[in-house]
Amino acid sequence: MKIGVNVLNFGPGTDPGVLRGWAHTVEGLGYDLLMVSDHVAVTPDVAARYPAPFYEPFTTLSWLAGVTTRVRLGTTVLIAPYRHPLLTARMAANLNELSGGRLVLGVGVGWARQEFAALGVPFERRGRLTDEHLRDVRAAWADTADYGRRRIPVWVGGNSAAGMRRAVRFGDAWHPLRVTLPWLRAAAGRLKEYADEQGVPVPALAPRIALRITDRPVEGPERGAGEGTIEQVLDDLRELRLLGAGSVVLDPYGGDPAETHRPQAAWRALAAVAAHLGLAQAPGKEQP
Repeated sequence: MKIGVNVLNFGPGTDPGVLRGWAHTVEGLGYDLLMVSDHVAVTPDVAARYPAPFYEPFTTLSWLAGVTTRVRLGTTVLIAPYRHPLLTARMAANLNELSGGRLVLGVGVGWARQEFAALGVPFERRGRLTDEHLRDVRAAWADTADYGRRRIPVWVGGNSAAGMRRAVRFGDAWHPLRVTLPWLRAAAGRLKEYADEQGVPVPALAPRIALRITDRPVEGPERGAGEGTIEQVLDDLRELRLLGAGSVVLDPYGGDPAETHRPQAAWRALAAVAAHLGLAQAPGKEQP
């Protein structure tokens, strides 16, 4: 099972030096994947959760590709309706080629009404637009002479039934975000049902979970995967592997933008997980 990290590409404490620090930390600790999120217009509804500066994902990942050598690079998630599908196809293919085939394209429908309005995109049609976007991106990539030779894995986000069906239709993997393990167990069964309905293989499982290490155990049915003592976090990762997850992305952001001023706390948590999993000692991975 591959382990990735959601990197904070936003907030008052984030700048090029901090982003470089994130990239070197993630790669140096032996993680497999570095992912960033996506917003185009930092409207008030976006700013309340992810304030400026917000570094656009394709340009950020292109730059980070140049300061890393091994770690894969991805979006968690690119908001599909915000860009023309041919632009997404071109930018993704170029980034994938220039990085040596390291891109993972995570895609979702978006949630920020004010941002949709600022971009002139109808919020109510975001699901249908995302379906059309994914169809058109894949059609563009079919012209390998124009869009590159390397295949780009597509992870489709969305915890709803519509998101799961979209992952079955268009995704190499389903990428649910911030879930509990009981919910995910049940959802994995529904995902198979949707795939059987369409007569297609079940997409891979690639969840993004929290990373919040506590001194005392976190109890109760609402405990999110990745929350609790280091033992609980490791148990969650083991259970996700048993559920068939091919990749898991750890998200150390706790929701307070002030965290971006002190990324070292998240780096220490990532170092603790990496040490217990022996990531940096795996063949072909660099020491921090």
